[in-house]
Amino acid sequence: MAGPRVEVDGGVLEGGGQILRVSTALSCLLGVPLRVQKIRAGRSTPGLRPQHLSGLEMIRDLCDGQLDGAAIGSTEVTFTPGKIRGGTHTADTKTAGSVCLLLQVSLPCVLFAASPSELRLRGGTNAEMAPQIDYMAMVFKPIVEKFGFKFNCDIKMRGYYPKGGGEVIVQMSPVKQLNPINLTDRGSVTKIHGRAFVAGVLPFKMAKDMAAAAVRCLRKEFRDLYVNIQPVQEPGDQAFGNGSGIMYD
Repeated sequence: MAGPRVEVDGGVLEGGGQILRVSTALSCLLGVPLRVQKIRAGRSTPGLRPQHLSGLEMIRDLCDGQLDGAAIGSTEVTFTPGKIRGGTHTADTKTAGSVCLLLQVSLPCVLFAASPSELRLRGGTNAEMAPQIDYMAMVFKPIVEKFGFKFNCDIKMRGYYPKGGGEVIVQMSPVKQLNPINLTDRGSVTKIHGRAFVAGVLPFKMAKDMAAAAVRCLRKEFRDLYVNIQPVQEPGDQAFGNGSGIMYD
């Protein structure tokens, strides 16, 4: 049963979208009605952007909740959650808005759904001011799975600024509870590998130059370690738009 509505000031601290994502996910999980005011008050363009709106709408739909005041530019929304259900849920920013931030708000919710879930997330896979999809797959995923759950992250299409067009499909089964973990020991770096990529009209030489420069810089700091950064030209049928980047772990 829903309790008293929680009031959240979206303009505190950084005043960005993270306050909205965290509070909405917690509202959905706890079954507590929510109102968020001053949404993204700390940004140059306050209010909801397409990525935030599509994330809110997906959370509303996956729990059969009620969402009021949600539109592009809105600075205040109210949300009344229902029961979280599994199945296939889709969010499409229709821009280069980050699919990783869509995953941030939705994954905690479907983790405790009544049945397995599939999230179809569309937008930018490698956007500015957001985690890269490579980070989510290579760093975030293995760490959170230590809590006792698994999920598949299938990158169907990479999407870049300004049009996005990427698609990621995430599949997972629900759990009853999470396991405690201990991550107080950082361990030691034993090797470094990664990829320098280009997509669209950007030349492959750019990827090779980025890879070579990264290897030179890393070997100055880690002289005795194995370092391997591979240059990659993203296939045309697996990337939408022009983009570049470098990832290593």
